Amino acid sequence: MKGDGPLAVSECDVDALNGWINARGGAITGIEACRLRPLQEPLMLRATRAVTVWIFRPAPVEALINGTFGAGISVVFQPADRSGPLLPPLLGDTRDEFTVPRGTALAYELKKGESLQIIDVEGQQCSDFTAFRLDGLDRGEELMIDGTATRSMVRRAYPGPGLLDKFFDRDMRPMLAVIQDTCGRHDTFGLACTARGYSERGFPGHVNCSDNMSEAFAPYGIARRAAWPAINFFWNTWIDLNTHHIMTEESHSRAGDYVAMRALEDLVCTSTACPDDIDPINGWNPTDIHVRIYRPNTPLRRAIAYREKEDAPMSPQELSAFNERLEPLTKNFAPARASWAPVNFPATGTIGEYWACRNDVTVQDMSGLRKYDIVGPDAETLLQRATTRNVAKLPVWRGSYTLMCDAAGTVIDDGTLFRIGPDLFRWCCGSEESGRVLESLAKEMGLQVRVHHLGSAMPNLAIQGPKSRDLLRKLVFTQPTVPALEDLKWFGVTVARLHDREGAPFMLSRSGYTGELGYEIFCARADAVAIWDAIIAAGEEFNITPMGNEALGIIRIEAGLAAGGAEFAPGIDAFVAGLGFAVDLTKADFTGKAALARNSETPRRVLKGMLLDCKDVPHHGSPVFDGERQVGIVTSATRSPMLEHAIAIVRLGVEHSENGLRLEIGQLDGRMKRLGATVTDIPFIDPQRKRARA
Repeated sequence: MKGDGPLAVSECDVDALNGWINARGGAITGIEACRLRPLQEPLMLRATRAVTVWIFRPAPVEALINGTFGAGISVVFQPADRSGPLLPPLLGDTRDEFTVPRGTALAYELKKGESLQIIDVEGQQCSDFTAFRLDGLDRGEELMIDGTATRSMVRRAYPGPGLLDKFFDRDMRPMLAVIQDTCGRHDTFGLACTARGYSERGFPGHVNCSDNMSEAFAPYGIARRAAWPAINFFWNTWIDLNTHHIMTEESHSRAGDYVAMRALEDLVCTSTACPDDIDPINGWNPTDIHVRIYRPNTPLRRAIAYREKEDAPMSPQELSAFNERLEPLTKNFAPARASWAPVNFPATGTIGEYWACRNDVTVQDMSGLRKYDIVGPDAETLLQRATTRNVAKLPVWRGSYTLMCDAAGTVIDDGTLFRIGPDLFRWCCGSEESGRVLESLAKEMGLQVRVHHLGSAMPNLAIQGPKSRDLLRKLVFTQPTVPALEDLKWFGVTVARLHDREGAPFMLSRSGYTGELGYEIFCARADAVAIWDAIIAAGEEFNITPMGNEALGIIRIEAGLAAGGAEFAPGIDAFVAGLGFAVDLTKADFTGKAALARNSETPRRVLKGMLLDCKDVPHHGSPVFDGERQVGIVTSATRSPMLEHAIAIVRLGVEHSENGLRLEIGQLDGRMKRLGATVTDIPFIDPQRKRARA
């Protein structure tokens, strides 16, 4: 329930309510009532027994007459019978909401600034959508969403939350902006289903979306169409890379998934609940679609759904704790697990950020990293079994890069393990999968240990570049009981404060993902902005530059650092991923040791580098050829600003991994174009890691 804002219960005022009821013939006395005052969040009331609820919105008579009544109250009722689906919580103050029954379509108007939420009620249900400019209809001109113009403008199959978020008309004018999308799988290529399509498959007279849309639009004078181009929300399609056919199967959407958009003009829209029951697109069972329209002042933040794993509950992405400082510097953000991270900053650009990291100092929001505290007398025992390096040799106030593998030696996750006490460890990694592995192992082994997922409670910054230590000297204060800044060697860690013993606390490690001298700061959310401000102030004399993920991607490839989904992926063990240096086969048993020991004796593939003869950058997965035979695959590639040509990290058969060997990277189906390249070792730059160890 939501009015001008959320509601808080104050003093009871039953006399006025009982008097009002009795004056109108009511026979109930002693009814309990509470006055509710506006706040900022919706109020949820749950009935513990059968009740009748009356909700009043008091107002003076003159306010009703002159139209100054103000906002009303939005109420969403959910029956106690939970056998049906639950709608997601309201996003704000609704003007209207309605259900589109399965196999039908409804048209509605959307005013500029209003927000629209299209909800898949039960999951796996497609909803065809389109919109016309109302001012165009007033002129007798039908200007609707154009899928081709939209794809061309956003440079992808459909827009999504972020920088490339808009649907356009044929004149390339924006009509709607996508603010939130919890499914992320839609279609803009196919038509809404048609009578002809069904009849030619043996189903004449089948109800269809195109006819339903024509009927819905008829009151607005919009011409009928036998086939409607549409934005097909929740329709799961893709293009087969070999046949170039458009493929489809069951939708990825789950019950309660939705798309939320903001109208940029006055629009007339239609939404369908697709009736297709002869294809998998609606899970073979068409169901309803629910639509909500929110008032123009409804604040919606950009978000996609984040799930820790495929069957995990959905949680909207959170803004980084540093967003207050990042948002004014760039609008180009991309999803970073449960948060958003800057891609680049327009004031300097990707290449400017790259050179700032190479020559001066950069600061980057790395809060998308997952962090776990592993605490207890059996913490070392658990980590010794779960990770590939010898945790027993890790001193307090030191960290090490290590891996978690499955029984086949395939890398599940990589990260840095810090020891901050005899029985206290902090694991900073790439995904929640390693957290689940730790919890499962601890239970299986019956260990006295707690695995605590820090979630978004510990945002972190990377301060990287040759001047990073000089910057930190101006703001780091440490107690004499812990290592000082000058004591930190590569992968050292300490706890510190800003400026003095009363300053904001943080954990400081000498680590990073750039191959440069660098440090990382981990702090509480409440101190994030103050720490950012202190770093920027201290870094002015060192030409500090905020850096985004695009520049980081170039630098990490030059440094030969592995990335999940690229160098290590399902079916790729630690040695094939080039991470054998992080595997200690001499230590006691750990998960995957037997497989890794066996694979290390007779390797078939290795990770190498290739120096290209040109500046063309091959895509991930491009084939590597020796003549007509494919001998490898590209895992990562970029154009190196320092080397002034393209470079690639590749996975090669051992017979073709000798340094200096000339091979070719295939483009245009691998055959039409070849990029000449020379096999080399990685890293491409600073192979002895002298910069990071400086």
